[in-house]
Amino acid sequence: MSLAISDKTIDKYFGFLRKLDNSSKKRLIIKLTESIETNDSKLLEISSLYGAWEDLKDSDEIISEIRNSRIEKNSLESF
Repeated sequence: MSLAISDKTIDKYFGFLRKLDNSSKKRLIIKLTESIETNDSKLLEISSLYGAWEDLKDSDEIISEIRNSRIEKNSLESF
């Protein structure tokens, strides 16, 4: 998954990054280069981002767990 940004946005980032010391710039370059090299092999399928809930519990058990995990506002300790 990738995000494309405009040249104007890149220029804004560069305006900020230009003020970094050389060591920080080099570390940033290394991280960006590594992200390019690893992202080529990892394609994300959009179908992996959604789907049905899968669980062995029935709906009543799930609802009970949700209700039991709630915290009462009155029972919170003050600092």
